Amino acid sequence: MSLILGIETSCDETAAAVVRDGSEVVASVLATSSDIHLKTGGVIPEVAARKQVEYIIPVVEGCLLKAGVESAGLSAIAVTVGPGLIGSLIVGVETAKALSLAWGKPLIPVNHLVGHIYGNFINKDPSEIKFPAVVLIVSGGHTDLVLMKGHGNFKYIGGTLDDACGEAFDKSARLLGLAPYMGGPAIAKAALVWEETLKKGEVKTSFTFKRPMIGSKDFNFSFSGIKTAVMAKVKNRHPAIGPAASFWRQPESKNVDSGFRWNDKQGAGFNSDAYEIAYEFQEAITDVLVAKTVKAAKEYNVNSVMLAGGVSANTNLREKFKNALLKTSHKLFVPPIELCTDNAIYIASCAHFNFKPVSYEKVIADPSLTIMSSAALQ
Repeated sequence: MSLILGIETSCDETAAAVVRDGSEVVASVLATSSDIHLKTGGVIPEVAARKQVEYIIPVVEGCLLKAGVESAGLSAIAVTVGPGLIGSLIVGVETAKALSLAWGKPLIPVNHLVGHIYGNFINKDPSEIKFPAVVLIVSGGHTDLVLMKGHGNFKYIGGTLDDACGEAFDKSARLLGLAPYMGGPAIAKAALVWEETLKKGEVKTSFTFKRPMIGSKDFNFSFSGIKTAVMAKVKNRHPAIGPAASFWRQPESKNVDSGFRWNDKQGAGFNSDAYEIAYEFQEAITDVLVAKTVKAAKEYNVNSVMLAGGVSANTNLREKFKNALLKTSHKLFVPPIELCTDNAIYIASCAHFNFKPVSYEKVIADPSLTIMSSAALQ
């Protein structure tokens, strides 16, 4: 039996978790500074790191207390070493190194992108996931398609040529005035309102966005163009807004254009522009992600398809994958919603299935790691 303490501090979360045998969550504690970043419209790296310095020890102590485990009962310590914000990564890495030395426990560096995949292994029999598998990793900073032949055995088959999928969601949400930060949920919520209104026959869709690179022979993506298309739609329908639409204006401001911000109280009287654009944007993005991934699954003749990363929480994306794979031999795996965003649970799980301890002196934070970087899998 393995009992691994995972530590995650790649962005603005400070998380610790104790996981048994790679799939059973014994305890998990997470602190975030997102409320601060909400006010500033994005993560300020130094602010995030300073809050993590404040949170890290209470979070780790609280996790062990919640788990009812003392340091002597741990099999190892796992920590995210990258990619991420360097200041934030250092907080977690140096804490893990100190604990490894003090407690005499093996230290396992984890690639954050690889870690995301292991949200699929939580609370299930790991043998259910049959290799090879195609994995789509979609987050605020990354969009990657990889062939996973086994634990620690990856082949990169495609990815974004410019912007990450999650970034396109965030920037488009800003352009539409739906959210200043973490725009994915806001886009999804607005799109759902439009979809439901569309089904009732109360509105009609007046345009569609192009599906970028959906017909290309490779497995790459491009999302910079659709951000530009969203901006063009905003300027075309509300010329007076222009570039200012990319900045969040608080709802209490008298200068807010009510058609380009989210307001649940608008009801039937809402300005439909933002909702329609959000809907069409989400449809275009998810169509491309599903088409490319299913194409890869067929070409590489895999047994499983896995989703990972924050964008994998998108309900529209999940439903489209479910429908697309319904009549195929590929089994779909998606992480629980709460494990799509950053947490320490999948970091500990990843370490269990890739148990390769490294001397603490050699463990360093590396913000530039990619899914294929070997530094975190040695």
